[in-house]
Amino acid sequence: MDFLENNFKWFFAFLALIIIYKLLKDYLRHQNNNKFLSGNDSIKSDVLKIKLQAYERLALFLERISLTNLLTRVHPISSKKEDYQYLLTQTIEQEFEHNISQQIYVSEECWHFILTAKNSNIQYIRNCDISNTTLTADNFRELVLTRTIKETSSTSIALSFLKNEVNKFTSL
Repeated sequence: MDFLENNFKWFFAFLALIIIYKLLKDYLRHQNNNKFLSGNDSIKSDVLKIKLQAYERLALFLERISLTNLLTRVHPISSKKEDYQYLLTQTIEQEFEHNISQQIYVSEECWHFILTAKNSNIQYIRNCDISNTTLTADNFRELVLTRTIKETSSTSIALSFLKNEVNKFTSL
C-alpha cells in the first residue's frame, strides 16, 4: 500500500507540475501579446507623426510653388524673360527634388495631385506668353500674376486634396 500511495503522490505532483507549467506558459504568452500590441500602438503613433510631417512638408511645397507666391519670392536676375522663365522652372524643380521622398508617406492619388500641380505650374510658365507679347522679365512677371489671379490654380486643387486626405486619416 505504501508503494501505491507513493506512486499516487508522484503522479499527482507530476500532474500539478504540468498544470502549473501550462498556466504559466499561457500567462507569459498573454503578457507578450499585450507588450507587442502596446508596442504596436507606439509604432502606429510614430508612423502617424511621420505621415503628418510629410503632409505638412508637401503643403509647404505646394505653397512655395504656387505661382503668386513663387513670383513674389523669386525675382528676375536679368531683364530677359527667358532667363526668368528658366529660373522659375528651376526653382520649382529644386523644391520638388527636396520633397520627393515624401511620396512614400502619401497615397498614390495624393502624389498624383502633387505631380500634376508641379507639372502644371511649369507648363503654365512656359506657355503663359506663347504669343511673345512681353519683352522683359518684369513684363512677363506681371502677365503671369495677372492671369493667375483670374484662375483656379493646380496647387490650390492639390492642397485641397491634401487637406481632405489628412482629415480622413486623422479623424479615425
